[in-house]
Amino acid sequence: PIFEKCDIRFVPDRYTKTYVHWLDNIHDWCISRQLWWGHRIPAWYCDDCKHVTVSQTDPAACEHCGSHAIHQDEDVLDTWFSSALWPFSTMGWPNDTDDLARYFPTDVLVTGQDIIYFWVARMIFMSLSFTEQRPFKDVLIHGLVRDHQGRKFSKSLGNGIDPMEIIDAYSADALRFMLITGAAVGQDMRFYTDRVESAQGLVTKIWNAAKFVGMHTAGLDVARVSPDQDYNLADRYILHRLEEAAALATSQLEAYEFPEAGKTIYEFFWSDFCDWYIELSKVTLFGQDDNKKASTRNVLAYVLDQALRLLHPFMPFVTEEIWQTLPHVGETIMYAAWPTSDGAWHHPAAVQDMSLVMDIIRAVRNARHEMNVPLSKAIPITIRPAEDRLEAVHHAAAWITRLCNPSELVIDADAVPPVERVTSVLFGAEVYIPLAGVIDADAELARLKKEAESLTFEVDRLMKKLSNEQFAAKAPAAVVEKEREKLADYEARLAKVEEQVQRLRAVASGQDDE
Repeated sequence: PIFEKCDIRFVPDRYTKTYVHWLDNIHDWCISRQLWWGHRIPAWYCDDCKHVTVSQTDPAACEHCGSHAIHQDEDVLDTWFSSALWPFSTMGWPNDTDDLARYFPTDVLVTGQDIIYFWVARMIFMSLSFTEQRPFKDVLIHGLVRDHQGRKFSKSLGNGIDPMEIIDAYSADALRFMLITGAAVGQDMRFYTDRVESAQGLVTKIWNAAKFVGMHTAGLDVARVSPDQDYNLADRYILHRLEEAAALATSQLEAYEFPEAGKTIYEFFWSDFCDWYIELSKVTLFGQDDNKKASTRNVLAYVLDQALRLLHPFMPFVTEEIWQTLPHVGETIMYAAWPTSDGAWHHPAAVQDMSLVMDIIRAVRNARHEMNVPLSKAIPITIRPAEDRLEAVHHAAAWITRLCNPSELVIDADAVPPVERVTSVLFGAEVYIPLAGVIDADAELARLKKEAESLTFEVDRLMKKLSNEQFAAKAPAAVVEKEREKLADYEARLAKVEEQVQRLRAVASGQDDE
C-alpha cells in the first residue's frame, strides 16, 4: 500500500518485488544500538520517579517530578534511523529553506540492492510521515563489483583492488568508463584489468583525434556550422550520424541504460568520426580548395566539440582538458549545452550514399587482405554502381583513391568486368579487381565458394523463418517485410556469386588446358 501511494519506480523493475516483499513481511524495528558513535537517543530517565523525558534539548530536570537525578540513555540510534532522514534533513528540514524547496523531493536515488529495505524503504516511510511527500521518483539499483572469480572483495580473501593503483596505471577516466559500461543496470560485474586497458584505448583515441583536429583548426574562435551551408557527402554523413548518436544516447541515458549509451557514443566516436570522417577529411585538408578546407575544419571542430560533450559524463577529465584547448564558448564543458537532435542535420540520403562508399572501400581492402596484396601495391579497380548511385560513387573517387590505392580507377554503370577478377557484390554496386598479375584463379575460386556457402546459409535460414506460420502470424508486418527484403537481397547476391564461380571455373579450366 505504501508503495502504491507514493508511486516510486524501481529500475530494474524486478527490485520492486524485493521492496514490496519487505513491507509485506515487516517486523518491529529495534532502533537502539550499542555503539560508541552515532546520534544518542534523546531520552532521559529519572532515578527517582522512573519517568522518561524525551526532548530536543538537554533537560536539566525531570519534567514529571522536577528531580535533577536524571541520566540520558546510553545507547545510540540505529544508523538507518538517521540515514532515513537524509533526503529532507540535509536540506534544512523542519525549516522551510530554499534548498528544501528546490531539491526536495528529488528525482533519482542510486543505491545497491542489498539495502533496499534498510535504507530505501525507511527513507520512503520517514518522508511520507514527516513531509507527506515521496523523497524521490526513481530508485536506480546498481550491481556490485566483484573480483574475476565472482567473489565480493574482502580483507579476509585478500582480493581487494586499490582503485588508485588502477588510476595510476591507466587513468580515472578509463576506470570510470569501464565501471559505467561494464554491466547491465542492476547486474553485478566482474573486475578485469584488461577491460580497463581497453577503455584506456578510447582515452588514447580521443587524445589522438583531438591532436589532429587541433592542428587543423588553429585560429578558429568557435566552430561555425549551419544547415544552410553546402557540405560534401562526408560532412553531411558525419553531421547526420552525430545527431543520430546524440538522440539515441540521450534516450538511453534517460532510461538509465548507461552501458548502451556508452556503446552508442563509443561506436560513433571511434568508427564514424575517427576511422572514417577524419580519414576522409584529409583529402580536403591536403587539397587546394580553400573554401572546402574551411568548411571541413569547421565540421571537424564542431563534431569533436559535440562528441566531447556526449563523452563528458563518462570521461570527465580528458574531455574537459581537451575542450579547453579547442575553439569553444564558455567556462567549462560541464556548463556546455547537451547535444540536441532537432533534425537540422538530417541527411538520410547522405548516409545511404556514404554507406555504399564505405562498403566499396571495405570490399577492396578485404579483398587485398584475402589475396595478401599490401595496400602499398597499386592495383586496378573497377566499380559498376547502380544508375541511381553513380553520382555518389563519382563524388567519392578521391576518398576511394586515398584509401584503396588504385593504379587505375574505373567508375562506370556500364563497365564490362574483366574475365579474371575478384568480385564483390554490394548493395548498389559491384567491385571488380582483375586477377591478372594479382592472384591466381584457384585462390579466387575458393574464396567465392566460401562466400556462396555463407549466402546459401542465410537464404536457407530466412526461408525457414518466413515459412514458419507462427512467425508470419505473430511478427509485425513491417518485420516480416524486412525479412523478405533480406531474403531477396541474399538470393540476388548468391546468384551473382554463383555466376562468378561458373565463369572463374571456365577461366581456371582454360588455364589448365594451356
